Amino acid sequence: MEAKLDPTKDDLPLMANTSHMLVKHYVLNLDVDFKSQVIEGIIVLFLETGSRYGKASSIGREGCLSHFNETCKTGAPEPCHIPLSNASGFSCEVEYNDFAVCSKGEKDTSGRNGNHSNEEQASGISSSKSCCDTESHGNKDFLLVLDCCDLSVLKVEEVDIAAVSGIEKFATSTKLMDVSKELENLRNQIVHELVTLPSDRCQEQLYYYSCCSQAPGCGELLFTTGSWSLEIRKRGVQTPTDFPHAIRIWYRTKPEGRSVTWTTDQSGRPCVYTMGSPINNRALFPCQEPPIALSTWQASVRTSAGFVVLMSGENSAEPVQLQEGIMSWHYYVTMPMPASTFTIAVGCWQEVRQQCFTAAIQTENEFPMPFAQADFRWHKESCGHVEYPCRFQNPAAALQRVIPYRVFAPLCLMERCEEHLLQLIPQCLSAAYSTLGTHPFSRLDVLIVPSNFSSLGMASPHIIFLSQSVLPGGSHLCGTRLCHEIAHSWFGLAIGARDWTEEWLSEGFATFLEDVFWVRAQQLSQDEGKEQQELKALLRWQRLKDEVQNSEEELQVLRPHKESTGEVSESGASVVKHGLKAEKIFMQVHYLKGYFLLRSLASTLGEASYLASLRKFVHKFHGQLVLSQDFLSMLLEDIPELKESGLTVESISQNWLDTSGIPKPLLEEGETWKECRLVRQVSAEVTKWIQANWRIRKSSKKKRKQDEVVFQKLLPDQLVLLLEYLLEEKTLCPRTLQHLEKTYQLHDQDAEVRHRWCELVVKHKYVPGYGDVEKFLREDQAMGVYLYGELMVNEDAKQQELAYKCFAAAREQMDMSSAKVVAEMLF
Repeated sequence: MEAKLDPTKDDLPLMANTSHMLVKHYVLNLDVDFKSQVIEGIIVLFLETGSRYGKASSIGREGCLSHFNETCKTGAPEPCHIPLSNASGFSCEVEYNDFAVCSKGEKDTSGRNGNHSNEEQASGISSSKSCCDTESHGNKDFLLVLDCCDLSVLKVEEVDIAAVSGIEKFATSTKLMDVSKELENLRNQIVHELVTLPSDRCQEQLYYYSCCSQAPGCGELLFTTGSWSLEIRKRGVQTPTDFPHAIRIWYRTKPEGRSVTWTTDQSGRPCVYTMGSPINNRALFPCQEPPIALSTWQASVRTSAGFVVLMSGENSAEPVQLQEGIMSWHYYVTMPMPASTFTIAVGCWQEVRQQCFTAAIQTENEFPMPFAQADFRWHKESCGHVEYPCRFQNPAAALQRVIPYRVFAPLCLMERCEEHLLQLIPQCLSAAYSTLGTHPFSRLDVLIVPSNFSSLGMASPHIIFLSQSVLPGGSHLCGTRLCHEIAHSWFGLAIGARDWTEEWLSEGFATFLEDVFWVRAQQLSQDEGKEQQELKALLRWQRLKDEVQNSEEELQVLRPHKESTGEVSESGASVVKHGLKAEKIFMQVHYLKGYFLLRSLASTLGEASYLASLRKFVHKFHGQLVLSQDFLSMLLEDIPELKESGLTVESISQNWLDTSGIPKPLLEEGETWKECRLVRQVSAEVTKWIQANWRIRKSSKKKRKQDEVVFQKLLPDQLVLLLEYLLEEKTLCPRTLQHLEKTYQLHDQDAEVRHRWCELVVKHKYVPGYGDVEKFLREDQAMGVYLYGELMVNEDAKQQELAYKCFAAAREQMDMSSAKVVAEMLF
């Protein structure tokens, strides 16, 4: 199959044959070992036949059940140690309200032999090598293909879920009366009944998933691993319908695996986390990567006491002691999501607690509701997604401005988190609610991740990773980035792109909504908000022009597959164009062009009407995957004025999505933002600095004091623009740069400002500022990659020495994509 796809070297293959079979639920039992830098464990997959082999489950516009539970209320998990040698009498002694994945517990007792099929009990995991059958079997046997990379797969077996005590009730429904009682068929029918339980039985469903995951094996399956896939077959089984629908895989990760990074936090303690790798989670567990493979999951993670396990999960997990020095953490989700959104972080994180509750209380009434009660009419309509406990059908959730949240950080950064981050979270959550309504997720953890994180932030279900770079320099960068990641709860998570090449559907929306949320979080007037947004638009316009000039045209297209977007092969396999290109992770074209498209539509309609349409879109498509035309078609149908102005899905696609370069409509608008009051203020200050630089160059030190100029205080984004304008000057003398740094205390500003300051230092070879550059490259790795290039391009010995020195110190811990790009600049 890999040969048939023949992906180019920078395309990411999605190998899973999702048209044949779909994973509906994962149960993971994992051990995290920091000494060996390996995550080892078992994963159980519950499958249904795919779309090409009949209706797998209740997929489509069936609506989701309206009920009043916030989620499936399940208690904190307790370890469940059950001997599994007696297949005929297996029982799971956990209650619905206290379900748990069975822990492997003592490593030398219940963890290994107990979960093997009877014939392999004495031989342990090493016996699994015999499963990898290489004999010629033609094309007769059906192959289940999973996305898999950098994993050691040890054994695969079928799970005898029919042995679970109490499971017989799933075999006596009317649906099964005429079904053959052959055991294999019975097991598959039980899985079908289990995965299609209605959402008001989610607590029971999770309980039985847990019990089934602990059931004994009933026969090993043959498997082969390729560079991108794991292929599993059962001898003699020729169709997905007859293939086992519950399978268990023993595996371990590799220290060099690209889905997680093993590093140390800012306090020097070991940690591991999923860092948003281009290959997603296939080096963490075998899975189906294509977005169409929406699934739920539950996971028990064991690690040494003293470590905290954070994960994308609906529950705020509390650790359970299994034995002295070993703790287990359990998380679950009931909203089907792509496997790529699964996120884990294990480290010695400390919870940053609110010292007073004033900020959280104030948000209850500080934001007026901009949307009419008529917007809530969608709550009464059935949803368009597969059934799950949906918050959009929950009246209590619809009134929840601020969802419960926690903040975690390394010990040394706790005080910085207390300064701004803790106060900003409720303000930004409330601003988001006032814009879009119901929060799609029931809770939020925010984690400050290690310095090698290659982005300023990353959103996953129930958890946000933030770079330490957002903490210094006041609340502006921290607040805007937080708003951006919160926006992904709606666009990127609750609503996902059906084709991963359409990143703009996530990043463009989040960038646009970031500005809307931040204006409301600051409680600015309409005029103040508009001014800030115009200033931001100019900064992004300049960034887009620069990126278009300095990147490959092929990477500038928002919809590279054009009309073929969303199409897959007969099996469901596909490739993500340029998905493995290292430079792509640092590009912002999809953010910026997507943002400007949405801004253009908003300016045509007026913000109020436009946001009302966004809320309608959210209610119609939450819990589903979309393409660009889904959004554009709904918008044009909903707002006749757009059609009357001559806009069509085709014209928008042609101008904005399917071509490289600057979109034609944007070229006409690009210069208008320079007339904004905040921009004119910056222009006036730039003129002062240019004049001051000229005078300093011409005058002696004695005359300097007579020519001192009063400079105005500027907002952070104004400072960024000021420094960008000054970067266009051919020469700034050292005394001017010294005065500039002192006037604005640039080394204490946020990372966006300090980045531009470092560019000025490098351009003008300002040696007293080299310490600031070195600190930036060390502490702000998410933003410093291209500074290395600027240090090299001047061909200055001191600057090149600085680049080599900083890279040598950071390379071992640096993100792989970042290290590759920097190495190409330096060597």
